[in-house]
Amino acid sequence: MVDHTPPFVPADFTAPDPPRTDVFWLEPLRPEHNESDHEAWTSSIDHILATPGFEGSEWPHPMSLAENLEDLTMHAGHFEQRIGFTYTVRSTSSHDVIGCLYIYPSKDASHDAKVRSWVRAADSELDPVMVAVVEEWLARAWPFRAVDYR
Repeated sequence: MVDHTPPFVPADFTAPDPPRTDVFWLEPLRPEHNESDHEAWTSSIDHILATPGFEGSEWPHPMSLAENLEDLTMHAGHFEQRIGFTYTVRSTSSHDVIGCLYIYPSKDASHDAKVRSWVRAADSELDPVMVAVVEEWLARAWPFRAVDYR
């Protein structure tokens, strides 16, 4: 059977440099972020589940460090294959992981990308800042016509 699904991004597309602010920066999520990523989201499960885009989500749920590593490895593979782009959000002061951004194809025909992000509960004041930075970056640097974000 032939897959007639259009590619998520054009064949010649290169993921743009992610944004940096005075408070945080984004970089592709990779396995080496495992411990800091795991600590960030496990300390903030209730906050993440209350974040727009995660209501009623199956994630986050308790996972071991090894299971989290498998998840990060999967996301890194998606990035390499350009079928989804996941970024870790790092604090400029501590360099710790303080959140995550997911850019994946939308299952809704009226959008070509579904974007979700979270910051850990201890950094919840950064949520609106991150949303504004990501929205501007998506509009300026990504090839999407319609994005489902927040």
